[in-house]
Amino acid sequence: MQIPQFWAEGRAHAQPGGRSVTVRRFGWSDTSQADAQAMADDRVAEALDRVLAGESLARRERKVPYNGAEGLPIREEIVGRHGDTIITRNAYGARCLNSPNALFADIDYWPPFPCSLSCVAFLVLAALGVWAGWLASSWCLGVVLGFVALAAAWPIAGLVNRALLKFKGGDEAVARSRIERFAEVHPDWALRVYRTPAGLRILVTHLPFDPIEPIVQTFFESVGADPQYVRMCRSQQCFRARVSAKPWRIDIGQHIRGGVWPVQPEKLAARQEWIAAYESAAAGFAACEFLDSVGSGVVHPEIARVVKLHDDLSRATTGLPIA
Repeated sequence: MQIPQFWAEGRAHAQPGGRSVTVRRFGWSDTSQADAQAMADDRVAEALDRVLAGESLARRERKVPYNGAEGLPIREEIVGRHGDTIITRNAYGARCLNSPNALFADIDYWPPFPCSLSCVAFLVLAALGVWAGWLASSWCLGVVLGFVALAAAWPIAGLVNRALLKFKGGDEAVARSRIERFAEVHPDWALRVYRTPAGLRILVTHLPFDPIEPIVQTFFESVGADPQYVRMCRSQQCFRARVSAKPWRIDIGQHIRGGVWPVQPEKLAARQEWIAAYESAAAGFAACEFLDSVGSGVVHPEIARVVKLHDDLSRATTGLPIA
C-alpha cells in the first residue's frame, strides 16, 4: 500500500527529427518534496527514452485520486496515521480508512445484469411474434413483432429479476445468504457485517490478508463484492472503507474545493472552509451500522486495532442514521 505525503511532476522535452515530444510523469515520497521531485525527474527521463525508442506510451499521467489511478499510488490528503492504517480524505471529501491487511468487502445492492433472462425473454417474445405473423399470414407483422420483442426483452427481464429478488426476501436477505454460505464452507473465518446506505460491508477479523492472495479473490466472488472495489484493491494493494458520510447525503451540495490533492496553496483556505462545514454536518451521521458477526468470532490482535478504529470513526455502533 502506498499513500504518499508528497507529490511532484516532472516534464521532459525532445525534438527528434524536427518533431516535438513532451512527456510528463509524477513522482511521490513520504520523506520530502525534494525526493518526490527527484523521483518524478527519474521517471520522466526513463519514459522519454522509451518514447524516443519507439514505444507507445502515454505522454502524460492523469491526475486522479483513487478510482482509475492504475499503477499510481492513492493520491489523497492524509488526515491520520494509526500504525500501518492510514486515514485519507477522498475526492468528494469523505474520510476513508486504508489498510494493507484488514480485509474489507463492499456489497452494493445493484441487481445483476439479467443477460440470460433478457435472452430468454427475447426468444419467447420473438417466438410469439413469429407465431402471430404465421397465424395472420403476414411476414411483415412477424418482423415488427420481432423488433418489439427486442425492445421489450430487457425491461421484462428486469421486472422478473426484481420479482425473484423479492421472492427470496429482498436484496439484504440475498446478500446475507451468500455471506452465510461462505462462512459455512469456511468455518474458521470470522466476519463482521455492517449495513451501509447502499448495501453491506464485511470486515474479516480472524487473520490479516494480502490483497493479491487467491483466497481473497474467492471471498470477494463468493460474497458478491462490488467489482470496482475488487479491482482497486488489487491495483492499490490495500483494502478500504469509507468512515464518514457522503456529502450529498447530508445536504452538502457543493463539491469539495481545490481539486485533486495536493491542492494549490491559494485554494487551501476555501478547501478548509468546505471541510469545516462538512465535518460539522457529518457529526450527526454514521457511515455504516454494525449488524452482527458471522463465523468463528476470532479476532486477530493485529485486526482488533483496525476493528476499533473503524467502528469509532464510522460511528457504527452509535445508532446514528447512516449516510
